[in-house]
Amino acid sequence: MDHLNLSEADWRKRLSPEQFHVLREAGTEPAFSGRYNNNKADGIYRCAGCALDLFDSDDKYDSGSGWPSFTRPITPDRVSEHGDTSHGMTRVEARCARCDGHLGHVFPDGPPPTGQRYCMNSVSLEFRARANGEAA
Repeated sequence: MDHLNLSEADWRKRLSPEQFHVLREAGTEPAFSGRYNNNKADGIYRCAGCALDLFDSDDKYDSGSGWPSFTRPITPDRVSEHGDTSHGMTRVEARCARCDGHLGHVFPDGPPPTGQRYCMNSVSLEFRARANGEAA
């Protein structure tokens, strides 16, 4: 997979201010505020920065955390994981493997089959509904 490298100015042109803050500055949207937290439609969640397919709705669940949560990415190589010690916590940050955009965090308290909770910011994602069994 080719890595997408853009200048800060190019990212600012490409993204909304809220998307830039989350994807490029590792910000976080407020809990229960994201448009995809309660989305139950069938489809694919892509990176809002580069349109890489990241998560399938089949792996989405209601974690009660206030952010869209998934048990796993579409394939392991789509999301990179990094240690994060910001805000006085030790967490695992999830980033898009193509553009290195901040997506959210991964926690070891998810349901089977993985036991993982990929807790993502809605603003980092774009949803594409599936039409006739394929992503639109």
